[in-house]
Amino acid sequence: MISRFEVQETNKMIDNYNLDVRTITLGISLLDCITDDLDKLNENIYNKIKGLAKDLVETGEAISKEYGIPIVNKRISVTPIALVGGQACKSSDDYVTIAKTLDKVAKEVGVNFLGGYSALVNKGMTQAEELLIKSIPKALAETERVCSSINVGSTKTGLNMDAVRLMGEIVKETAEFTKEDDSLGCAKLVVFCNAPDDNPFMAGAFHGVTEADAVINVGVSGPGVVRHAIKKVRGESFDVLCDTIKKTAFKVTRVGYMVANEAAKRLNVPFGIIDLSLAPTPAVGDSVANILEEIGVEKAGAPGTTAALALLNDQVKKGGVMASSYVGGLSGAFIPVSEDQGMIEAVEEGALTLEKLEAMTCVCSVGLDMIAIPGDTSASTISGIIADEAAIGMINQKTTAVRIIPVIGKDVGEEVEFGGLLGRAPIMPVNKFSCENFVSREGRIPAPIHSFKN
Repeated sequence: MISRFEVQETNKMIDNYNLDVRTITLGISLLDCITDDLDKLNENIYNKIKGLAKDLVETGEAISKEYGIPIVNKRISVTPIALVGGQACKSSDDYVTIAKTLDKVAKEVGVNFLGGYSALVNKGMTQAEELLIKSIPKALAETERVCSSINVGSTKTGLNMDAVRLMGEIVKETAEFTKEDDSLGCAKLVVFCNAPDDNPFMAGAFHGVTEADAVINVGVSGPGVVRHAIKKVRGESFDVLCDTIKKTAFKVTRVGYMVANEAAKRLNVPFGIIDLSLAPTPAVGDSVANILEEIGVEKAGAPGTTAALALLNDQVKKGGVMASSYVGGLSGAFIPVSEDQGMIEAVEEGALTLEKLEAMTCVCSVGLDMIAIPGDTSASTISGIIADEAAIGMINQKTTAVRIIPVIGKDVGEEVEFGGLLGRAPIMPVNKFSCENFVSREGRIPAPIHSFKN
């Protein structure tokens, strides 16, 4: 039961400090849609999603209005399409027809994104999975709301370097296919290691095969709330700072828990998880970088930044798990450059580099996110960046990811404007030395010794 005091406090956080429910994501299994007839498969997919999601947006808006809680996005995640289309798809173009079906139904039910144009190739690739991966540039260029994710490794299996090499080529090709929109297709494509099955956030959301037929997952965010809370304890000890972050994360998670349960009840779909992730937006005061500065570093990227981020991420998780028994997804702090005004300023002032961001990903929720790089960056260099980030996830038993955008026609010193929640990004320099010989090796990097848990 949520008390009157909690309601009043929540209203204050919403009105003054940008607290919101970032997304209600309806996860839908498409395993029962599988057939070897492509036309029938597309029909099955359309009907399944339309039937389950037809009231999602209306329900989210009704809850938002009744409780006064902003619910920014209503989204859908589906079973990885490489699995769903394996029998029917004989070419990459066959997979593109599924992407168009997903885009069509996403528009009709009114969601802003649909995730799950995905393949899980941690250890190897089937022919169907390779066909889907090779279809990604065209699929993302010819759709508006479809998001794609590829998992190339895990702590248990190691890294599939054949997939890593291929994804460098696919990222570059996607940038070329969408160059008229500043290579925006790459903003809808993420490469994972240790991808979670229940992530509600885009572009990496998909509905895992171990999930129920349908489930509601909610992502809640409040960087501005956390920053305001720790502003009150400037100069206090680390004990006080950590307790303040934990208590604030608890309150924020309670809001998401209430919304998730209400949405699940109204849609007659089981409640899955709450993902408490400090996900910034370009709005002033809604920045993870500003939290790090409030903790005590002059600018994000200064010495001490990684330690401050580690503290923040851990306390957010500890506070969140006390508010709900079902905290999942990514849960922690996101550091997407283009979506965080403080990060943008840190890059522009020379405080934050790609290498420092990589170090920060060792301790935060995801990885190198929404980073714009020169359009002439080679595919092998992008593969090397993906390999580095995936290795961090594999060794540290955590989720890591790369969502990087080689903006065709732009170079260091320029910037790209994506608009909306995707924000703007200065083009960041990339190490000019080659890793071609490394990423050209075939096979897998074996799983680390500590993966053997049985």
